[in-house]
Amino acid sequence: MHNQYVIGVDFGTDSVRALLVDTQTGEVAGTHVHEYTRWKQGLYCNPATSQFRQHPLDYLEGLEASIKGALANAPSDVRQQVVGISIDTTGSTPGPVDETGLPLALRPDFAENPNGMFILWKDHTANAEAEEINHLAHHWDTDYTKYVGGIYSSEWFWAKILRTLRVDEAVRQHAFSWIEHCDWMSAVLTGNTNPLTLRRSRCAAGHKALWHSEFNGLPSDEFLTRLDPLLGGLRDRLFTDTHTSDQVMGTLAAEWAEKLGLTTDVVIGIGAFDAHMGAIGAEIEPYAFVRIIGTSTCDILMAPNDEIGHRLIRGICGQVDGSVAPGMLGLEAGQSAFGDVYAWFARLITGPVRDLLGDEAANTLASQLIPHLAQQAAQLPVTENDLIALDWINGRRTPDANHTLKAAIAGLNLGTDAVKVFKALVEATAFGSRSIVERFIQEGVPIRKVIAIGGVAKKSPFVMQTLADVLNKPIQVAQADQACALGAAMCAAVAAGVHPSLEAAQQAMGSGFDAEYTPQPSKVAVYETLYQKYLKLGSFVEALPTRAQVLPEVV
Repeated sequence: MHNQYVIGVDFGTDSVRALLVDTQTGEVAGTHVHEYTRWKQGLYCNPATSQFRQHPLDYLEGLEASIKGALANAPSDVRQQVVGISIDTTGSTPGPVDETGLPLALRPDFAENPNGMFILWKDHTANAEAEEINHLAHHWDTDYTKYVGGIYSSEWFWAKILRTLRVDEAVRQHAFSWIEHCDWMSAVLTGNTNPLTLRRSRCAAGHKALWHSEFNGLPSDEFLTRLDPLLGGLRDRLFTDTHTSDQVMGTLAAEWAEKLGLTTDVVIGIGAFDAHMGAIGAEIEPYAFVRIIGTSTCDILMAPNDEIGHRLIRGICGQVDGSVAPGMLGLEAGQSAFGDVYAWFARLITGPVRDLLGDEAANTLASQLIPHLAQQAAQLPVTENDLIALDWINGRRTPDANHTLKAAIAGLNLGTDAVKVFKALVEATAFGSRSIVERFIQEGVPIRKVIAIGGVAKKSPFVMQTLADVLNKPIQVAQADQACALGAAMCAAVAAGVHPSLEAAQQAMGSGFDAEYTPQPSKVAVYETLYQKYLKLGSFVEALPTRAQVLPEVV
C-alpha cells in the first residue's frame, strides 16, 4: 500500500507556506514559503491610521505558488497519493464578495480600492464601531458578546463590516455578502464560492462573528438593524450553520487540480484560524495553554465541555464548542503585539541610519540588531528598580479588549540605554502574557502545561526564558517549524478519512518538542514585584484621558 499524503496551507500575516506531509509518519516531504507581493510593498496599508488590507491576488498567487513549491521536489508518485488539503489563515480577516463569492477587489472597478479587499486581523479602523456593538449588546435582551468574553473587538467581523459599509458607498452597493479569508480560500479550491451555500468555519464564526447555537446562528436581524440600518438583511446573505475542521468543504475543482498537478479526488477540509490549527499541530491536549508567538500572540486552550462549558470566561476572545477539536470547548486569547513590539524598537533605531547612511547600512544593522540586544539584555541583572513598559503598542487584545490603549515606558533616566529599553520591552510582552494566564486561572480554568510555537519561540531563547521566569511555569517549544501548517495537514488527514480523529492524527503525525525553558528561582521573585508595577502602570495609563478628550476637535 502506498503512503498517503496531505497538504497543510498556512496563510500568515506576511506570507503563506505549504507543507506536504506523510499521514502515517508525519514526515515532511516538501515545503515552500511565498511572500505576498503587494503586501511586501506596503500597498493598501496606512499604519498611522491602523489600516491594514490585503489584496486577494496575493492570496491566490500564494496558494498556487506555495503548493506547487511544496510538491516540486517530491517524488512524482507522491502527487497521486495526495488525499487532502486544509487551510488556516489569520483572523478575523473578512472581505466583501459579490453574489458569486468573488471578492470585490478582483473586479476591475475595485482593483485598487482597499475597502474591497480583505481587512487584516490587525486593522483597527473600526474601534468606534466595536464600541457601538458592545454598548448595544450590553443593553439588549440577549447579550451577544457573552461567549466572546463580554467585549467585542475592532479586530473582528461585524465591526469591520460596519465600518466599511459606512465609509464606502460603492462597497455598500456591490457587496452581496462577506466572507472570512479561511472560508474563501477553502471554497476557492472546491470551485464553489457561492456565499449562500459554501460551508463556514465554526472556528471563525464562533470566535469573531458572534455565532452560537443558543442564538440560532448569528445575532438577530433586529439587533443588527438597530446597530445600523446598513446591516439590515445581511444576516440572510451570510450563514446559519457552521462546521468543525475535521469536516469536508468539498473536493478539488478541476481547474485547481490541473494547476497543481493533483487529482479531483483530493478532499478539501473546512478551514480555521492559524492559531487553532497551530494548537493542533503543537499537540494540544486538555488544559494545555498553547502560545502562538509571532508578530502578535494567539493563545489557545482546550477543555472538555462538561467541565468548563457552563462557565463564561470574561475578557477573552471567545469560547466555542469545537473551534479546535470536536467535543472540546476551544478558548482563545492573545496579545495584539509581541514580536511587533521588538520590530517597532528596531525601526526606531534603524530609521535615522537609513536616512543618513542609506539602505545598505540600515539593512546590515537591522539584521544584527535584535540578536545583539537580546544577547546583551540576557547579561543584565533583574532588579526591582528596572524599567517598566507596557506591551499595548497595538492596543490590548486580552484580557478585556481595548484597542485604543497606548504603550508606555516608565523609569527612564540619563543612564538608560537601548539594551535596557529592549529588556523592558521583552519583559512587557511577558507581563502581558501573564495577565492572560492569570485571567484564565481566576475564571476557574486551570493551566496544566504551556506549549509555544511560532518564530519568536524558535528563534529567541532570551525572550522564551524571560517568559518562563515571568509565568513561573516551564514552557515546551514544539519541534515543528511550521506547526500551523502541520496542524492544517492533520485536519486534512481527518477530513480525508485517513485518521478517525484529530487525536489520532496528532499521535501519528506529531513531531514532539525540541526545547524546554524552566523558571529561574532567583528571577521569579523579582519578576513578581515588577509584574505588580506593570499592573499599576497599566491602570494609570488606562485611566488617562484619550487624545480626543485632551485635544477636542476644533470646529
